[in-house]
Amino acid sequence: MMVPDLLSVHCHKLCERIDVTRWSESQCRNIFLFLVLCRGMQASKTENRRKAEAFCWLSAAKPKTSSEIVNEARDALRTVKTQRPFTPTDEQKKLLGSQSSQCPQNRHPVLFSLDISSSDSSESRPNSGVRLSPLTHKPVVIISEKKDEASSVFHPTPPADAAEVRKVSSACKGLFRATSLKDLFSAKVIPLDQNEVKLDFEEQTMMMNNLDRSSNNCLAEQKLYTSFSDESRKLICNEHTIRSGSEDSMEGTPEKFSLQLQGESDQMEEPGKKSSQLRSSSQNRRVTGLKDETRINEWEEEDFFWHTRILPILRELEKREDNIEHLCLTCTKLHQALGEGNMLGKRFKRRNILLKTLYKLVDIDSDPLSLKLAKIILAMKVDGKNLLSVCKLIFKICRNEKNYFIIQNDTLLDYLLQVLWNEDLQANHEALVYCLAAIKVMSEKEVLRFKMISKGAVEMFLELLKQINNIKEYDTYFSKLGHLLVQLTATLWILANCSLSRRQLSPSGAIPELCVALEQRSSDKDVCIWIVGVLSKLSTYNDFCAALADCSRCYIVFLALLNKYQKQQDLVIRIIFILGNLTARSDQSREQFFKEKESINTLTSLFQTYYELDLNALTWHHDRKGKKHLKYPSEAEDVLIKLIRVLANLSIHPRVGAALAAAHPVVGLLVTVLEYKSVNACEELVINAATAINNLSYYQLENSAVQDKKLHIAEMLLKLLMSDNMDAVVEAVRVFGNLSQHHEIRDFIMQKKIYKFMIALLDSKNREVCFPACGVLLNLTVDENKRAFLMEEGGIGKLVDCLQDFGPADWQLSCLICKTLWNYSENMASTASCFGGDTNALLMLLTALLDEEVELECSLDRDIKDCQRVYWEREFKPVAEKLLDRIQSHHSSS
Repeated sequence: MMVPDLLSVHCHKLCERIDVTRWSESQCRNIFLFLVLCRGMQASKTENRRKAEAFCWLSAAKPKTSSEIVNEARDALRTVKTQRPFTPTDEQKKLLGSQSSQCPQNRHPVLFSLDISSSDSSESRPNSGVRLSPLTHKPVVIISEKKDEASSVFHPTPPADAAEVRKVSSACKGLFRATSLKDLFSAKVIPLDQNEVKLDFEEQTMMMNNLDRSSNNCLAEQKLYTSFSDESRKLICNEHTIRSGSEDSMEGTPEKFSLQLQGESDQMEEPGKKSSQLRSSSQNRRVTGLKDETRINEWEEEDFFWHTRILPILRELEKREDNIEHLCLTCTKLHQALGEGNMLGKRFKRRNILLKTLYKLVDIDSDPLSLKLAKIILAMKVDGKNLLSVCKLIFKICRNEKNYFIIQNDTLLDYLLQVLWNEDLQANHEALVYCLAAIKVMSEKEVLRFKMISKGAVEMFLELLKQINNIKEYDTYFSKLGHLLVQLTATLWILANCSLSRRQLSPSGAIPELCVALEQRSSDKDVCIWIVGVLSKLSTYNDFCAALADCSRCYIVFLALLNKYQKQQDLVIRIIFILGNLTARSDQSREQFFKEKESINTLTSLFQTYYELDLNALTWHHDRKGKKHLKYPSEAEDVLIKLIRVLANLSIHPRVGAALAAAHPVVGLLVTVLEYKSVNACEELVINAATAINNLSYYQLENSAVQDKKLHIAEMLLKLLMSDNMDAVVEAVRVFGNLSQHHEIRDFIMQKKIYKFMIALLDSKNREVCFPACGVLLNLTVDENKRAFLMEEGGIGKLVDCLQDFGPADWQLSCLICKTLWNYSENMASTASCFGGDTNALLMLLTALLDEEVELECSLDRDIKDCQRVYWEREFKPVAEKLLDRIQSHHSSS
């Protein structure tokens, strides 16, 4: 009596449970198989849904803001702030941008085609082995008609969750064990010119016919299977020979040698005579036989899944080409089925047939459908030209704004990041260009940007940058990777605005790699523009700016680029902006830049170039809203604004400032800006020029160019004082504060009645305005013949009011007021004639301010209190006590 197989047992149990006597065992078999498959599909769908929900991210906490910079307006030398360079948005999302320096013929083409011939490339298939020769009395493995498409013995990659796949596989195993191997597969040799797809359809029909056999045929099949099991070792060896040998000869192959050893050991096996070598060989052969049996079962399972699950979906795709929505749903179903059957990747033997079908559908003009197809093609692990084509297709989809919502709710980003991480940089560099271009377009959308960052894209970009930097200039791939580097740095430029991505962009990791890439690619203008764009954004943050300052060669590289691309405004302005951030940070950065060869000459040359361009530029932008007719800075003006900022910041360093003050070309250009440019024409440019002159005028040197031009500078400053721009007025007053140390300028102030303007500014109640105005008045009181103006214009009363307003809150300004009153009262005859009606108020105010308890109550913060106490003790108290004694002595006598 034959022992029924596992499937037959389950069929009998099914018949008993449902108690249906009218159904044949063959029908019960089919029902049972259907239920098993449905259960497998349901479990697999549940697993897919669970995995999809796992792709989520946590909202990042709001980063802490950096501490505010302490206001140093009271100091004579100040750094200059400016806005970051403006980058216009390119409305057309091109691969290299509309401003690219690459010639059109050198750019990567965006137009492309995907056709059937693409899948014939050897790059799109797994490695082939030796062609198989079928035996007439054994199952036939399908042979491709092309030599390089022959199947090889391979080990399929296990699925992510093998337990779920085995739910379907277990049913398939039982089916093949209960069914005749001879009848299930075609026994005839397939002609080489016969279509492979047609053969698959015939196999499916034969398989479905076998499922409806009667119980008698099932018993015969069980008998055949039993004989197969008894001679399993022989059949396994024969099957292994079929899949590894050739039709003509098998001599010299390892399979033949293994088979001969196995036969000899069976014949020579006698108790007590088996050697240890033969025993070891027998064990190895048994393990090999089990492996081969596993491979056969896996092939059989794949064939069954292909015909029952995949082919019907492919037929459905071919029939419904007119219904886009139905095709999209079918593609989704196909993708899920391929995942369930472990058919994604390169090890699937019918991969080419699948890809040909998908490539035919790409010609349909539908971005949603193309998106579904592209994900399946990427999941099949294509490479070479096929990978290039599908990346072009994805870039075409992503750059269309209408597709934003379908991309946002899709998993395309996961596939692109996987391509970026797994593909070889040199072999697939052109495909990676389009892959990164698509990612760059996605990063422009906030939702996709945060999703990208949460999936570790920033670390991938930095790793890719390191790989590119490791390829040296003499390498053949060096120039080809320029386009890839453009897309990479353009993406980093977008991500640099996001605080979450900056956390992953480690300053010590990102900045050095960007500097290396900038130095290596200095001849590629497009790459340089994007790299300095990234650095210009990052340099506005203290930690990144410090990391950039630590790169010893960054100043050399920046100067080389400025000399090479002097008239490339978009590149120059960003480098100058970075230098402005670096020189605003520390004296070390200022000195390091100044020591570089030709650093000041390079800045002077740039100043001259863009000054001439600005003079020749007659194009005005549209007016801003309001009554003031102001225009946006032109490109040349914007460069000059950033350039003057660097000069003003450099002049803070004592040695560097002294050298710049003696540089006649630098000072001459700054004065020229005040000559030809009005505040209404370009406010920031004029104010920056005045600030730079103020910093340079601090240095009282014999060879100072500022001292040589001091009267001419005073004439230019007078125009600023007459303007209605308060920032320009304050900056001009600061310059007069330094220049009024010279008697020629003091005479100029009295002659032009500028002192009246200074006294009027004391009513502003603004410390930033009162402090420089009081400084000018202090210098004027040095000359005895100029002191009377204070009483004539009511200056004494305004100084007393100013002392009362700012008193304990600002001991430095209070000290300055007391010094002014001390100079003014040097030769006074009586308090009434000198101070008039303000004498008593001044006495009471000085007495109160000299009280130490009042000084201690002026501030609650400990650090500020300590600082204020130093000013009070060292600056204010000595002068105020002397002034109080002088007033009291003259007041008592009167």
